[in-house]
Amino acid sequence: MMLILRLALASLRSRLLTTALTVASIALSVTLLVGIETVRAGVRESFAGTIRGVDLIVGARGGTLQILLSSVFGIGSPAGSVKLSTMEHWAEHPAVKWVVPYSLGDSHRGFRVVGTSTEFYERYRYRQNNKIVFAAGRAAEADSEVVIGSEVAERLKYTVGTPVVVTHGLRDIGTSNHDAHPFHVVGVLQRTFTPIDRSVYVTLEGIEAMHEGTETAPPRVISPRPDSAPKRAAASRPAPGSKESIIEANKRRAAAVPVAPPPGTPMAMPGAEPPPGTPMVMPGASPPPAAATAPAQGAPLVMPGAEPPPAVMEQVNKAAEAARTAAAERRQQAAKPAPTAAAPADSAEEHHDHGDDQITAFFVGTKNRFEALMLQREMNTDLVEPLTAIIPGVALGELWQNIGSAEVGLRVIAMFAVAISITGMLVALYSSLEARRREMAILRAIGAGPRTIIALLVIESTMLAIIGCVIGVAAVYAGLALAQGPIEQRFGLHLALRALGQTEYIYLAIVIVSGMLIGFVPAWKAYRTTLVDGLSPRA
Repeated sequence: MMLILRLALASLRSRLLTTALTVASIALSVTLLVGIETVRAGVRESFAGTIRGVDLIVGARGGTLQILLSSVFGIGSPAGSVKLSTMEHWAEHPAVKWVVPYSLGDSHRGFRVVGTSTEFYERYRYRQNNKIVFAAGRAAEADSEVVIGSEVAERLKYTVGTPVVVTHGLRDIGTSNHDAHPFHVVGVLQRTFTPIDRSVYVTLEGIEAMHEGTETAPPRVISPRPDSAPKRAAASRPAPGSKESIIEANKRRAAAVPVAPPPGTPMAMPGAEPPPGTPMVMPGASPPPAAATAPAQGAPLVMPGAEPPPAVMEQVNKAAEAARTAAAERRQQAAKPAPTAAAPADSAEEHHDHGDDQITAFFVGTKNRFEALMLQREMNTDLVEPLTAIIPGVALGELWQNIGSAEVGLRVIAMFAVAISITGMLVALYSSLEARRREMAILRAIGAGPRTIIALLVIESTMLAIIGCVIGVAAVYAGLALAQGPIEQRFGLHLALRALGQTEYIYLAIVIVSGMLIGFVPAWKAYRTTLVDGLSPRA
């Protein structure tokens, strides 16, 4: 057996270029196949490890993935906002252990600003139940303090004490700066390889204070010169006969036409004959004095061809008046702000119109994991405010189901690449037999049996497959080691260098077994034709 192995190695060395090209094609296909599976598993682990220890994420009524991606991963926009009083209400639920607010809507130089409480740094977990750790400073407590992630500090060169000005609006689409209320950095977080590294954290009081600063900022007023008013007025008038002047004239005529008919005008359906004796009145004209007089007390409104009794009309009028009164009361009741026990009646919140009593979502931790499903159902069916409560793990499973077809497509492409490389190896071995006819004939002549010839070619093909797999796996690890840092910087995904899993070993076994089986094809041809063709004069 060792003799056959040495012969196979010598044969591969003698055809070095063909061997190298065959091994390279197999290695590239294995790199693609194993690399796709490794990256897929790494992405899943990175996403799943982004948030731990949170039983429910509660946001405004919307899609499950929308709430998960916007609140945890900072992707997309949230579905809406939730009242702060709603979070306080659910915090008192017997099944709830803790709640953490999460407010979005502002940014700083492309990084999202998150309004939360100090409990966020204590309750939030990631990866293997790791806690958030401060690399420098402490948590934000005052309304002018911020905590930044490690990537924010690294890219912007921020340290503790650096001033920060927040922009209204999400990243890359900010509309205005909150210059009236600047912040300063009081803490820098250690790297977590999660979206936390790319976030800026402030307190809810800080969000309210910077909005109040924007609201109370004095408007900029430019006083016009006294002699410029007549010129501007003359310049604003359209030229006579122009399109603008005709539009203005039509607007003035339309405003002069009364909406309601003058008192005393009989009601008639459009196109119906007016009651006998009704004077013809042009639209917009005043009726004659006789027609303008109010009807006698108790005279009912008469529709053409109908004479309802006065009692019926009185009931109709009373019912209509009652409906209008009830509708007005409902509108007034809806316009009143909901009373809260935490704020006095004369607090500044009553006069704040920036929605600072609103948050984007809140995280919930339950006293018992089994109560999370019950609490989720209660929140989703709450009639006071429409909410959507999601379980992070279930939402991630839904995400993988949505992108599962893409994963299958990548796997199919990789399998086709492997099939092509194996076919290329078959072509290389089969075509090499033409140049190796004399070699095979000499082996047969010195006593090599059919098993020896078949074993020689099968071992060659198997060795090519094994060498290709080894080089392909080495290329995967080398690529991950080189691309790990840029991927973390660009996409925030931590692709850890881990050992091959069961799926990867199955793929490698399929490649090696396929290479071994492919070797039987040229071996069968060599066994049938070597002795005759190899020793003939034309060989």
